[in-house]
Amino acid sequence: QVQLVESGGGLVQTGDSLRLSCTAASRRTFSDYPMAWFRQAPGKDREFLATIHGIHWGTYYAPSVKGRFTISRDNTRNTVYLQMSSLQPEDTAVYYCATTVSQLRDIGGDSDIEYWGKGTLVTVSS
Repeated sequence: QVQLVESGGGLVQTGDSLRLSCTAASRRTFSDYPMAWFRQAPGKDREFLATIHGIHWGTYYAPSVKGRFTISRDNTRNTVYLQMSSLQPEDTAVYYCATTVSQLRDIGGDSDIEYWGKGTLVTVSS
């Protein structure tokens, strides 16, 4: 089992930046596994945003956020981050941290995920 707890959400204004954090608790070695961020806006399906590999630290971003969002990890803190910049009202959503049971899996969607956090709400006002 892996418990994921997100933090850092809140109310910001258009153009602001925000950093989300997600801390993992489990008996497995955090650094060995890929981590990812998703979001779900009101009335929409959950959307993949970014992933960072556990072994080679490679990153991949959805086109909708590439260049504005940055995913990173601190394996000494069992934490993954999502740095968001130039936020727009359409970025308003619940943001979820997620991970998989496979060390080698390339995360690209919901079907790749076995563990989800409960989410943190980001609201961007215009």
